[in-house]
Amino acid sequence: MFNKILIANRGEIALRVIRTAREQGIHTVAVYSDRDKMALHTRLAEEAVALGGNLPSESYLDMDKILDAAKQTGAEAIHPGYGFLAENAVFAQKVKDAGLAWIGPPPNAITSMGDKIVSRQIMQAANVPMVPGMTEPAADVAEAMAAAVEMGFPVMLKAAAGGGGKGIRIVHEPDELASAFKTASGEALAGFGDGRMYVERYLVNTRHIEIQVMFDQHGHGVHYGERECSIQRRHQKLVEECPSPVITPEMRAEMRAAAIRAGA
Repeated sequence: MFNKILIANRGEIALRVIRTAREQGIHTVAVYSDRDKMALHTRLAEEAVALGGNLPSESYLDMDKILDAAKQTGAEAIHPGYGFLAENAVFAQKVKDAGLAWIGPPPNAITSMGDKIVSRQIMQAANVPMVPGMTEPAADVAEAMAAAVEMGFPVMLKAAAGGGGKGIRIVHEPDELASAFKTASGEALAGFGDGRMYVERYLVNTRHIEIQVMFDQHGHGVHYGERECSIQRRHQKLVEECPSPVITPEMRAEMRAAAIRAGA
């Protein structure tokens, strides 16, 4: 059990972590930018450290400032919340190298899951059901076309890196693929610095259902049920409902077991 943790975030996520920590008897340290000096999370935590600056790059994304705040206050661990540095493997490693506990996935897991091609390879090795598709990046348009023809149209072109719905194009006919590939690859390169693309079979009239898992450092894992995330706009979720009202008990059990295999 930690005595004190630092929350490297702001807003609602910081408040949730602070409240949960308080229930566990853990002291909390908030950090804040100049704009957030009077924000609720800075007042609810036992301690608050000014990071300075108004922009996220000057505060919540400044790794050194956050690590200094943790050392200054004697925090034993850092909770990143979500967004900002939560999925930054470099920061996670810096936290561990500083002798602090990182409350989140290990750096290698963040790196692996941040690359959709590598993550597909890992899921394939773990015998987790996947949408048919490539497990290596397409070298060029011709290779993407060959894969698309083999798996059948419609297909989805997806960027290996990044997220947020960027670098994704649905292709219904072969004559649409070359243009879509170049556009999506260019978008991914501009947004993520990585233009690698791969091809997946596009499944029509499907549901988007997620299952979150958590593992301890000894490999023991649990799931937190499923979330129905099918209401989307531009490949971004708008509404999440738990539990999903459309899957059967048998499918729910199968999906949960697969989620644990994936996390292990």
